[in-house]
Amino acid sequence: MTDRGEIAIVPWPGRGPSAEDGLSGLLAAYHLRTEEEKGEAVPDVGALPDRYRAEVLDPRTAFANDAVLVALSGAEAVGCLVVTAPFEERSEVKRLWTAPSFRGRGVASELIGAALARCAQDGVSTVGLSVWKWRTDAVALYERLGFAVTESWDERGDLVCMERAV
Repeated sequence: MTDRGEIAIVPWPGRGPSAEDGLSGLLAAYHLRTEEEKGEAVPDVGALPDRYRAEVLDPRTAFANDAVLVALSGAEAVGCLVVTAPFEERSEVKRLWTAPSFRGRGVASELIGAALARCAQDGVSTVGLSVWKWRTDAVALYERLGFAVTESWDERGDLVCMERAV
């Protein structure tokens, strides 16, 4: 666990039902906002594509092989991040989301730092991620944290692929 003032970064599951419910809420906000930004806004979780709806409704199953980190302010989940299970000394960071009211407080940086520490413990040598090109603040954050743009491994042209050594 990492503690930064009022924010604690904890592995999930493990902090009781409030963190679990909060994780689903954060994932819902992430996916609904992403669909809106892609020009494919949906009214609610039930209208998300199957894969994303499954993450929101049952994160325990969706991320069974991955590490999920949750940022807590007291008992409230205010940020999340998923680190994929290592494969050939490589992991991927995905689903980084901070509740809008907690942005600008270093939550995302703390989540990424905790993810990188976990990757180092797991013997990962490289961490990759992909981010929508219009999320310029996120791209800038990743660059400040040592990620560099790399050749895309994804077919979707609006994604920027980045990686860094652990």
